Amino acid sequence: MAQFCYILGPSNLRLKHSSFRFCFQSPIYRKNALSFICTKFHAKPPLLSSSIVCSAANKPSSSSEISSDARIRSEVLSPFRSLRMFFYLAFIASGALGGLIATTQLIASLTNPARSSEVPDTLTTLGIDVGAVSVFAFLYFRENTAKNRQLARLSREESLSNLKLRVNENKIIPVSSLRGIARLVICSGPASFILESFKLSEPFTERLLERGVLVVPFATDGNSPGFDFDESEDMKDITAKRKKLWQLNPVYVPEWTEWLNEQKKLAGVSPESPVYLSLRLDGRVRGSGVGYPPWNALVAQLPPVKGLWSGLLDGMDGRVL
Repeated sequence: MAQFCYILGPSNLRLKHSSFRFCFQSPIYRKNALSFICTKFHAKPPLLSSSIVCSAANKPSSSSEISSDARIRSEVLSPFRSLRMFFYLAFIASGALGGLIATTQLIASLTNPARSSEVPDTLTTLGIDVGAVSVFAFLYFRENTAKNRQLARLSREESLSNLKLRVNENKIIPVSSLRGIARLVICSGPASFILESFKLSEPFTERLLERGVLVVPFATDGNSPGFDFDESEDMKDITAKRKKLWQLNPVYVPEWTEWLNEQKKLAGVSPESPVYLSLRLDGRVRGSGVGYPPWNALVAQLPPVKGLWSGLLDGMDGRVL
């Protein structure tokens, strides 16, 4: 299974967002929030054409642009990187200066027979300087490459966090607002792929909801998948849970398409390939790949969002990719 890995966006690093995230550490808040966002659900997602809203003010920023928030978060995640890079540059400059001085001494020794005895020591000094410059240049290059990769990743996750989701006719929220509340699973592919994923998730509906999983179906072929819910009295409870699991729908569709296509391109995945993306409670990616979401694996690996272990196991969603 080819995998493409990227990370959901960070918090906005503002006090109100920090407070929002903190309050949802309580399982009571989580439960109330999940109940609130599904109060007015429609069984069938709106047509994609009705989800396309042209508003320049609400467009997510391009992932190719590195925002100040992404740079600040990079510093928070790697607080000593800038200090290491500074010392690497200082050692490179010191070694280069020492090498320059040793080179001039070597030239003077080679041109003056009276100083020929100094040549071995000068060569040793020059070799040490060249070696030091090479080592610290390599370390600086490696650190700078890691920094650029991290900034690109944070920029992509920030773009994803700004994408919008429709909860109901009157409520549109950014992806970032569900951080700490739900574990999103994004299913992207043709309508037939979405429908098959919908059918495969049915046996795991209740256990997925217990783990805070909400699915975001994104049809890439322009067709709206019509979910078939059993409205009989006997299936009333399970149908309500099925609707809750599949209640979210992406809006500003061109931005979703652009973001997903960019991630597929970076991962070497065909733009036509159906993919899934599983997020942790903290908004980071825990798994992604080509094909149907592994519902059984999600149920087996994810801890519940309420109960005795709620909060304590929030970081046990899986390794960050």
